[in-house]
Amino acid sequence: MSLREKVVQLADLLLASNKTVVLTGAGISTESGIPDFRSPGGLWSKVDPMYAFSAETFIYRPAAFYEAGLPHLNTIMSAQPNRAHEVLAGLEKAGLLACVITQNVDNLHQKAGSVRVLEVHGHLRSATCMKCGSKITWDYLLDKVFAGQIPPRCSDCQGVYKPDCVFFGDSLTADFEVAIRETADSDLMLVVGSSLEVAPVNHLPMMAKELAIVNVGPTAADHKAGLLINHKAGETMDLLWNELLKRGAVKQEA
Repeated sequence: MSLREKVVQLADLLLASNKTVVLTGAGISTESGIPDFRSPGGLWSKVDPMYAFSAETFIYRPAAFYEAGLPHLNTIMSAQPNRAHEVLAGLEKAGLLACVITQNVDNLHQKAGSVRVLEVHGHLRSATCMKCGSKITWDYLLDKVFAGQIPPRCSDCQGVYKPDCVFFGDSLTADFEVAIRETADSDLMLVVGSSLEVAPVNHLPMMAKELAIVNVGPTAADHKAGLLINHKAGETMDLLWNELLKRGAVKQEA
C-alpha cells in the first residue's frame, strides 16, 4: 500500500472516530532540529543519561545536571514547530482531536497552537525549589546558571532548583493519570513519532480501542496497530491535512 493510500485510510479512521487522542514522542520533533535521544548522534551518544538526568544523581550531585545536562536541554528551547505540530493543532481546532499526550518537553505543540496538551514528562518552562516549592521561570533559572550559580539556589531558603521535567527515577506528572482516562475513553489513538520504548507511557497504546502509528521505524506496539505508516511525521501529517481538506472535514489552513 502506498503512502497516499495509507493516509486515505488514516483519514477514514479519524473521521469515523467520535474521540481521538494523539501520543507524540521525540520523532515528531526531529524535523524541528531536535535530535532523537537514542538514535546515533542523539543526546544519549553525547552524555550519559543516568549521570546527567538521573533523579537520584540530582539529589546528591545536582551540579552534574547543570554542568553536563543543561547545555543539551537548553538547545531545545530555540526550536520551532514543524508541519506535524501545525497539523495536530489544526485538527484540534477542527474538533477532530480531543488532546495531545506528549512525551516531549520542548513546548512545540503549544507553540504550534495546540491547547489541550498533556505533558506526561513535564516541560522546560519553569523550575521548582526542592526545599520550599517556590517556582521560577526557565529564563530566570538560566540567568542564575550563566551568572555562575551552579547549582542555582532559591534566594529564600537556599534550596536547589530542579527543572519541571521528569528525570530518570522520577514519577510521571499528574497529566499521566489524565492521559490514562482520555485514552480509555477514546475510539482511536494516533501515535506520531514514538518508538514506544519508554514505560509507563508505552502502556497507553495497549489501552486504545483502535490504534494507528506514524513513525519512521518499528515500535513496540506495531502488532496492535490497525494502521502502520513508516514515514516522516511532517509529510504524512501534511498529506492527511490535504486529504481532510479535500473532503471538507477541515476548512482553515493549519
